[in-house]
Amino acid sequence: MSCTRYYERITAILERIHTSELETLRHAGEMLATTIANGGRVYLFGSGHSVIPVMDVFPRYGSFVGFYPLYDPRLMWSNVIGPHGARELLWIERCEGYIAQFLQSYPIGAQDCMVVFSHGGLNAAPIEAALYARERGARVITVSSLENGQVAAVTHSSGKALSDVADLALDNCVSPEDAQVEVGRPEKIAAGSTIAAVFIAMSLVAETGAQLAARGFDLTTFVSPNVTGVAKDHNRLVFDEYTRRWYERHPDPVVR
Repeated sequence: MSCTRYYERITAILERIHTSELETLRHAGEMLATTIANGGRVYLFGSGHSVIPVMDVFPRYGSFVGFYPLYDPRLMWSNVIGPHGARELLWIERCEGYIAQFLQSYPIGAQDCMVVFSHGGLNAAPIEAALYARERGARVITVSSLENGQVAAVTHSSGKALSDVADLALDNCVSPEDAQVEVGRPEKIAAGSTIAAVFIAMSLVAETGAQLAARGFDLTTFVSPNVTGVAKDHNRLVFDEYTRRWYERHPDPVVR
């Protein structure tokens, strides 16, 4: 059955991530934990489907304050065609120079980290998000298909792929074509990069949280209301803490 083949392919991808990327995940968790413990922010960025792991990190049950997702509706889609359609998104995320206009609203600095997700790692939006953060002294962790970076031609004017801009580059271990299942046609079906990216994102949450807890850091964690013994206002207090930390910094946007 094709669903079994998909299960086998995804299981193999996750196993490759766990074996080949384990040490890099540990180093990434240490970097993110140090950032949060020292009062910095962990920004997360992705465009297109790569916004999914960003959305799943925070706010999310089992995650904690310290992660700051960056959402640009123009780099997402709410229609297949028409306004906010997928074709518009695909065009905008390839436009060089756009992403600085979005990121200038955020006070990204040397005390911070940015995690950038992009399967292909070649579009302007993720590359320029990583470059923008690096130019301001922030450390950068990228999540992409390193195989795609090896076989595909670089398209950005910098001559760089996303992984080239990283302090730490995580491999999602997914083939460039993304689709996983053969059905007797030239094109495969059923993509794998989203599951891989979310697995890596949750691995980063787990590793970062464990390292913070080991240091005695008080994790302000979202908890499901289905958990017994949790105060009714617990998650409101999480939002309050996130808001307090957000407004500790006042962005000073500069058009560049």
